[in-house]
Amino acid sequence: MKSFQLTRRAFNAGAAAVATIAAVGGCTAASADQKVIKIGMTLPLTGADADDATLIKNGAMMAIDEANAAGGVAGYKIVPVIYDNGTATAGQYDPAQAATNTKKLIADPLVVANVGPEMSGSGKAMSPILSAADLATITPSSTNPDITDPKMAGQFRPKQKAVYFRTVTTDAFQGPNMANYFKEKLHVKTVYILDDSGAYGVGLANAFEAQAKKNGIKVLGHDQLDPKEADYTTALTKIKALNPDALYYGGVAQAGVKLAKQAAETIPNMIKGGGDGVAGGSFLKGGGFPAVEKWYATNAGPHLTESPVAAKFVKGFQDKYHTTPDDYSITAYDATKVILAAIAAVAKSGKEMNRSNVRDAIQSSHVQTLQGTVAFDQNGDILDRTVSVFQYRHNDKYPADDITHQLKYLEAAPQS
Repeated sequence: MKSFQLTRRAFNAGAAAVATIAAVGGCTAASADQKVIKIGMTLPLTGADADDATLIKNGAMMAIDEANAAGGVAGYKIVPVIYDNGTATAGQYDPAQAATNTKKLIADPLVVANVGPEMSGSGKAMSPILSAADLATITPSSTNPDITDPKMAGQFRPKQKAVYFRTVTTDAFQGPNMANYFKEKLHVKTVYILDDSGAYGVGLANAFEAQAKKNGIKVLGHDQLDPKEADYTTALTKIKALNPDALYYGGVAQAGVKLAKQAAETIPNMIKGGGDGVAGGSFLKGGGFPAVEKWYATNAGPHLTESPVAAKFVKGFQDKYHTTPDDYSITAYDATKVILAAIAAVAKSGKEMNRSNVRDAIQSSHVQTLQGTVAFDQNGDILDRTVSVFQYRHNDKYPADDITHQLKYLEAAPQS
């Protein structure tokens, strides 16, 4: 299967275009008597999100390679089909490209499930296409609640059945819980809010704002940033004049990196925070110290990379990829394990191995993973609502881009 191979070096270099890949890393050609089944991955491996997307991809690949090394799943060789939904034009994730990639996955009858996307803007573009084909995806990081909201099922899952599953919670919890943290732990009384105009950023910022107001925090303003603009001086000058206690940013790295650098100059002593869009390698590497110093960030799940339960995974990841995983590497690993368990369940049941039966098995999953038991509600949302809070604190004992040691875990955010 040489025509489908691409080296990890090409991925980590952020190749401008990533073709369909049917085998990566430890995957070797299936034996003559072994059947093949495919799992898609749709991630922004080009642009501002590439570092975080690569950590997600590699987390998923850990699970696939482990399964294949053990002889496959129920007689099936597991073959990944990886598409890049980042584009040079967008400079980050591109929802239109994500939709195109999803159609390509659907065109291959051997693809029975997908891991991804990373970003909710891509998820909104993908979900109705997935619904039409009854192809389940499990996202390890996409948090916009609209996609799984039953009130919006007509838009995002017109065939009604859940197809968009998550191994993280949604911004209906991530935003409000951080607003609780601002109030209860940081004693913030006034805040200014910015977002990057993307589906994820807007939804997160709005959810934060609503809870902040409920908590009695005065919101002095809420503006949108154009992620392609280079200069945010106008917004930051306005914020400086109003002098709020804190700045909250909903968005991802493309705008976030520039915001961090410019805010360090304009409002250096202000409390600054954001969601999981700033809790990752893309934000850390792009912004760097001292710009990111003291920024607060959240992950929409439990913190696991420093937990004893994940020690074996972390070591294996470091040995294989020569870099440190983040928490979404683990939620990607767990998402893939859920899909593999669903494939095994369909095989054991004697039912036809197809997308609909794999989707049904995912829906009824109760799979033991590194983050505990993964189970979903009827809309595809994980039952666990944990939101973890971190802060960037420079530790000169470790490389400046080591996300595990430069982003210090503080505690779980107070739930509403």
